[in-house]
Amino acid sequence: MDESVASDWAAYIGACAAFLSSLSYIPQVRKAWPRESTTDLSLGMLTALTCGLSLWIVYGIIREDWVIIAANGVGTTLAALVLTFKVKDIIQSKHPANGINRRICP
Repeated sequence: MDESVASDWAAYIGACAAFLSSLSYIPQVRKAWPRESTTDLSLGMLTALTCGLSLWIVYGIIREDWVIIAANGVGTTLAALVLTFKVKDIIQSKHPANGINRRICP
């Protein structure tokens, strides 16, 4: 196989992998968002995941690899969103009087 053809295929495979990996965060966001409950998710795991994905973005920038940047950009955004919900849950559980659900109140 020609090197340029292999390189093109590698980019397509990487883009597909990135797309599917990024989609994997959507169920967690959908679970956490409407219920505003993340009690079954680990704060340490979400923090490590968000930091790790952020470092992949830096790596992609250094390598000038748009697939790495894009995939991890989406993943970081979704993981950070779930992490934000988790932190809100922790704060609300420690201060229940401040835990007013703004979606229910007019």
